[in-house]
Amino acid sequence: MTAKTVNKLAVPGATLHYEVTGSGPVLLLIAGGFTDGGVFDSIVGQLAAEYTVVTYDPRGNSRSPYEGAPVDEKVSTAAADALALIDHVAGKEPAYVFGSSSGAITGLELITRFPDRVRMLVAHEPPAVELLPDAETARAFFEDVRETYAEDGVGAALALFAGGLGLDDEEPAPEDLRPEYREVVDRMQANAALFFEHKLLPYTRYVPDLGALQTVAHKVVPAAGAESANHLPGRPIEVIADTIGWPVVTFPGGHLGYASHPVPFATLLGKLLYAEVNVPEVG
Repeated sequence: MTAKTVNKLAVPGATLHYEVTGSGPVLLLIAGGFTDGGVFDSIVGQLAAEYTVVTYDPRGNSRSPYEGAPVDEKVSTAAADALALIDHVAGKEPAYVFGSSSGAITGLELITRFPDRVRMLVAHEPPAVELLPDAETARAFFEDVRETYAEDGVGAALALFAGGLGLDDEEPAPEDLRPEYREVVDRMQANAALFFEHKLLPYTRYVPDLGALQTVAHKVVPAAGAESANHLPGRPIEVIADTIGWPVVTFPGGHLGYASHPVPFATLLGKLLYAEVNVPEVG
């Protein structure tokens, strides 16, 4: 079994919990929503055979506490956190990056602002719904989730959120989870209130710089789940893919395919990273 080290990294306003497994080129996995680095536990071992895999809890989530009171998230701050981890672990070398959901939005901002620090970004279902032709409807849904949280609490907001995103079909029943994974799920769900209050709207209102993404199109892999591409989180990547001139890569499973289909998911991700197809840069 590949050894794992558990570490802390101080960044402005927070302390990041991160874990490093394996050896080789650095691969940073960015979790989304109210999850943390543990959401990738099922794929880390396979990927660590070829890469130095770095997972972390985004600021405010689980084991990455804020220095002070929580504040509304800035995507630029999340990207700076990811950059700090790359600089700390990879040194001067650029890193491979995989981001899912709001983690993919962090990845898009990261490669937009610091393109030289990213070797390849696989952006899996970033919920950048402002790019959609029906953006107003999508925006209203997320605002409704936020209002439901404020008026009726976490449980009601989670039900509405999961149903609207198609996640209710992906989540296994609690009795079907292994005890160790149940513990991880409970830890992540404890972040839900923070997510609904301070992170949901900033991420879903994020508008990617499509012009900047075109200039780094040779390093961006748009991706979506086979079972979730038509759901709300999976749709915006089609717009990004059309803009940069690449087809969407279909991963096994749905929005959480890395957890539900870990072996084929990690296998496909590994193949993409290994191929690292570089076409001439635009411009």
